[in-house]
Amino acid sequence: MTQERRVHLSRSARPAYDALEAFSQTVGALAAEAGIDERLKEIALIHASQLNGCAYCVRVHVDRAVAGGMSADEIAQIATWRESGVFTARERAALELTESYVFIHEDGISDEVYDHVGGILTEGEYVALSWLLVSINAFNRVTIAGKYAVPRRHGAAAEPSA
Repeated sequence: MTQERRVHLSRSARPAYDALEAFSQTVGALAAEAGIDERLKEIALIHASQLNGCAYCVRVHVDRAVAGGMSADEIAQIATWRESGVFTARERAALELTESYVFIHEDGISDEVYDHVGGILTEGEYVALSWLLVSINAFNRVTIAGKYAVPRRHGAAAEPSA
């Protein structure tokens, strides 16, 4: 199947995609109620999408992070968060948990990660962040399977001057 003819799950089974979107909205509300701010949320969603190789979702969540006030430098540091000093302990815990969810097939959520993250986040925050990660991993798979296009942006902000 070529990209032009690839089935897009979001269009081909709209009720299932709508249910996933409703799930995402529920999870977002749960996260807000638990005290997960937009910055923390977008950091985790960007990193999960980066690790999964979902360019479409990276773009969506980078746009949301920028709209929420994150700088280009902070966003660029997500991929190298262990070496970077720009993230708080809570954000670093979220990034660590994000990696465990993306690579859950390797080690699950290890006791070390669970204990470390649980020592920083409240139980409610841990639960809410976990559901956010379940949700983004599902969206990443839908968009990767459908090869959702991520075209080059045109305009002054999109292309740096030489």
